[in-house]
Order: sequence, then structure tokens, then C-alpha cells
Amino acid sequence: MGTDRDDVRERLDGATAQFDPPFAVVDLGAFDANTAALAALAAGKPLRIASKSVRCRELLTRALGRPGWRGVMAYTLREALWLVRGGVARDVLVAYPTADRAALAELCRDPDLAAAVTIMVDGAAQLDAVDAVAAPGRRTPIRVCLDLDASWRPLGGRLHLGVRRSPVHSPDAAGRLAAQIGARPGFRLVGLMAYEAQIAGLGDAPPGRALRAAAIRAVQRRSYRELLRRRGAAVAAVRAHADLEFVNGGGTGSVAATAADAAVTEVTAGSGLFGPTLFDGYRAWRPAPAAVFALPVVRRPAPGIVTVLGGGWTASGPAGPSRLPAPWLPAGLRLTGAEGAGEVQTPLTGAAADRLQPGDRVWFRHAKAGELCEHVNELHLVDGDRVVATVPTYRGEGHAFL
Repeated sequence: MGTDRDDVRERLDGATAQFDPPFAVVDLGAFDANTAALAALAAGKPLRIASKSVRCRELLTRALGRPGWRGVMAYTLREALWLVRGGVARDVLVAYPTADRAALAELCRDPDLAAAVTIMVDGAAQLDAVDAVAAPGRRTPIRVCLDLDASWRPLGGRLHLGVRRSPVHSPDAAGRLAAQIGARPGFRLVGLMAYEAQIAGLGDAPPGRALRAAAIRAVQRRSYRELLRRRGAAVAAVRAHADLEFVNGGGTGSVAATAADAAVTEVTAGSGLFGPTLFDGYRAWRPAPAAVFALPVVRRPAPGIVTVLGGGWTASGPAGPSRLPAPWLPAGLRLTGAEGAGEVQTPLTGAAADRLQPGDRVWFRHAKAGELCEHVNELHLVDGDRVVATVPTYRGEGHAFL
């Protein structure tokens, strides 16, 4: 009897035998299981799907059709408009501020789009940018969400733990900006977002690094307690000036913890649907690998080494080994330290290398989720032991939003 990974390899190889690599697949069994597991972690609070982590309209629609999922978090305004026009969702929050004048002009002149899309702001300058495109009296009111910085700043603010996002950190600052938005014609403040990247986006169990893991967990515990107090106070300060429809927080790595915050009404998740390697370093929940890609073995340069064509599908973020794709199937392969993952070829070593011949496949997992789709035009959807559909990625539909 083969191991589970042996069985997966046999199933994927068999299902895709007619295709020549490189190509990518999504295992629908794992995808659907991850969808259900995330909804269970959210404990009744709706999940907003992060489109950046999927980048395929067919799979966005599939997830939104599952219990517990509602609305999209887009990464650019142009993408949000495209998703609404394509019927993917009628509730799209743009996670980052925009300076795209053409997309703003489209949003301002179409009441249907303006009713479905919410843009992100963290200062008056972003409101000015909208007014410069279309004066308040010449447009439908634009829905906006206030971005509250969720980073932890201990030692009186001398230390910053988290990502660099919004300048709005304190409840007082959030209240002041909410008052400014409320006083501006042509805008409706409908939401508040606080993304705790130092919790949701940082694995607390990095393999082989016990001391670092302990330090991360300590920081996350203290950061979470601080954020519970501050986010609740900020929501109260903003509600004094606006009737909020939603308070958004979290990500795949903190769904259960964020959902437990009484101030939060919805949680964002996306990466957990595909199960990339960065989430192997989390204790709370580890998604099943659902999105993988195949590369062909093209030569054997020496005993114990095989070379596959391509492979340099490196993820964004701080440069380092954690951002490289990982050979997954067959088990027992690894990248070399001297070459890593190359653009046109990638050497692999390990116990399985001598069993591979040119023409065989090596299955890889990407470090991050949706970025895989920037390298392929389509995804083959595997259900059990067969491909049931081949669907386009954003790239395959001719779109590269970033």
C-alpha cells in the first residue's frame, strides 16, 4: 500500500496524463475541504474571500457558493469593477487605497458599480483624489472603508511589529478621520478594516526553529490582547460618526482568533483555500495542499540529481528560502542551495532523484497562494482521479491587475 503522498501523486499523474507540463491544477476535494474548515473556524461570522489569493473567477464563484462565505476583498479597484461586471459578487471591498483615475472615473459614473464596490481610505488625500476625478455633486456617493493600522507598537511606540499600512493607529485618530469623512459630501463611510498581519500572516511554528516559534507566539498573544482593546475602542469612535455595515479583520492564519473578537463582524480568508507552503508553519490550522503545479524532468546531470524545466516561481515578500516553491511529489526531493529555483531550469537532489527519468513529472507547491496564477493561463480542476474542467486564471483572461 502506498503512502498518502504516493496515492496523491498517482492520482494527479493519472488525471493529467494528457497534458504536457508545465501546468497547474487545483484538487477540488482539498479546495472544498479547506473552504468548509475555514467556515467552521469562523464560527458563524461570514468570510470575505481575498481574491488576491485565488485569481480565478471560477474558483471565487465556487467558494462564494459555499456556506459561510460572502463578499470579495479585491486588491485593486480595476479588478473589483471587473468582478462586479462579471457577476462574481455584488459586495466587493478593495483592500488597498487606489490612485487609478480611470477606474475611479468608471466607479463614479456608474451608480450600479458605486453601490457594489467599497474603496479603502486612511486619510483625506484619498478623498481628494476621488473629488478630483468627479465632483461630489456629479456622482453617486462613493462607499469607503477606514483602514485602521493593526500593528503592535510596544515601548511607547518605539517598536513596530506588523506591516506598514495605515497611518491611523489610535481610536482617537480613527474617530477624527471618520468625522472628516462624514463631513465630506459624496462619500459614505460603511466599513472599518484592521488586518493583524503580525498574527494572521506570520506562522507560529516555523519548522526547526523552536526559539523563534516561542518568541512569535509570545508576541502574538500580547499583540492580540492589545488589539482587542484598541479595535473595540476604534469601532466605537467611528460608529459615533457613521452607521458601519461591517468591521473586517483577520486572514487565513487567524480566522478563529479574529472571529472571537466581538468588534469584528466578518473575517477575510483566501490563502487557506489553496494551501501554500507558508501555512505549513501554523499551529492553529494547516490547510490541505489544493493548488500545485507540475514541471517535467528534462535531464540527469549527475547521480542523485535531476533537473526540471523552469521552476523559478518565487513568491513576494522578504527574499529568502521561504519564498521559493517546494518540490512536493515524489517525496524526498529538495532544491539545491547553490541554484535554488531557476527561471529556466531547477536542479533537485534527494533520495527520489535516482528514480526519476526525463519525461517524469515533479509536483511543486507554491509558497503563496494566488501568485501561482500569474504563471499559468489556466487551472485544471481535478475531482478524484479525473480533470472535470479547465478554467482560466486572471492571466488567462488577459488581466494582470498588478
